[in-house]
Amino acid sequence: MKILGISDLHGKLLELNNLNEEIDLIIVSGDITDFGPVELAEKILNKLTSYNVPVLALPGNCDLPETVDIIEKSGTINIHNNAIEIKGIKICGFGGSNPTPFDTPFEFQEKEIYNSLKNIISKDTTILVTHAPPYNTKVDQIQSGDNVGSKSIRKIIEEYQPKVNICAHIHEARGIDQLGNTTIINTGPAFEGKVAVIDLDGEVNCKWIKIR
Repeated sequence: MKILGISDLHGKLLELNNLNEEIDLIIVSGDITDFGPVELAEKILNKLTSYNVPVLALPGNCDLPETVDIIEKSGTINIHNNAIEIKGIKICGFGGSNPTPFDTPFEFQEKEIYNSLKNIISKDTTILVTHAPPYNTKVDQIQSGDNVGSKSIRKIIEEYQPKVNICAHIHEARGIDQLGNTTIINTGPAFEGKVAVIDLDGEVNCKWIKIR
């Protein structure tokens, strides 16, 4: 399966016409908007679904809570606090983030993140989609060098070892890291045209691309 990983659009309407890749699935890992409005989230998701590829999405910490309802109404598959199976691959997700200093609209305490994921993940989960990256990795470092990811997401990964964790949130930490058997991919800020193509056939491979 080849996945287009998109995150941190922050209100930007992406055009995928110059994407020279055969994609099986689009995964949007949050921050579709920049504090709303939900109508903009709907417009962006409708555009992505127009490419006739299944789209899975969850809100980020900068999205309004009502974005969950918009995802479900737009023809996109909601994976916030949800587990699904698509094309034989088990996927689960949790949006928003652990608490930030900025009091953004969609934040959760670590205990709630852990308990929610514990209820939906299983040992045969292939893809864990989160907005926040796991704590103390290469993909959760802000410019100061501090690690600001979620300790609960890290704990879940250590306990369940999904094949891949697709995450976002920390724009400057676009990249790949490894926790045990889990490959962690922060796909980068799509509002700058930065996205990732993730190939799950055999080993996890990631190709960094830029789109308009």
